[in-house]
Amino acid sequence: MRLLVVEDEADLADALARGLRREGYAVDVASDGAGALERLALTPYDLVCLDLNLPDIDGREVCRRLRTDPRYQPEPGEAAPRVLMLTARDGVGERVAGLDDGADDFLVKPFDFGELAARIRTLLRRDAARSGAVLTVGDLRLDSARFEASRSGRLLDLTAKEFALLRYFMTHPGAVLSQEHLLEHVWDEHADPFTNTVRVTVGTLRRKLATGPDDSPIETVVGVGYRLVDATRPEAGDA
Repeated sequence: MRLLVVEDEADLADALARGLRREGYAVDVASDGAGALERLALTPYDLVCLDLNLPDIDGREVCRRLRTDPRYQPEPGEAAPRVLMLTARDGVGERVAGLDDGADDFLVKPFDFGELAARIRTLLRRDAARSGAVLTVGDLRLDSARFEASRSGRLLDLTAKEFALLRYFMTHPGAVLSQEHLLEHVWDEHADPFTNTVRVTVGTLRRKLATGPDDSPIETVVGVGYRLVDATRPEAGDA
């Protein structure tokens, strides 16, 4: 999943980005509203952590534009990003106004990072195509909270990026995902789109998932991309 952190306090923004990357998310950072809107116009984020008090365009206005301006509307088949608004104001009126502007949830500063991570998982699973902290596809099981993944009970030794890639596949089971799509949602802005990083990472993940020759639940759809199938079903592997 790809997240955008919009926060003008540099130390807090850096701490949030580092913590969320440890959780396996791809994270970009913007320090003001204008920068956030510029990124939102170009990148299909899954969730935005949006500070309410920004130095130029405040968080409420950013949220309003995200929900109403055609420039920020998702492409067909894409979901609009969830918005978790971060604020030092704990008044009910402020929260109601933010929700009316299109925010999905509020978190009052100061907050515990564990609560932030849990709220993000909750918001992401509101999409019908996603599940919660624990995902299951066939004999694959992934626990985001524990940062554990297994196949048929065998724990998998995955890097953070492999874990993030598997989680994305498991939230879109059966969908054919192109390399470009995976690059947009699993990697951050520092990824070079002209490298073979997606192909290499998919390859290493497939080898770690395999229990024997040609036994990986990740299939290649020639000329299109990759898809995760339920390897326990008889038709799996026929593509």
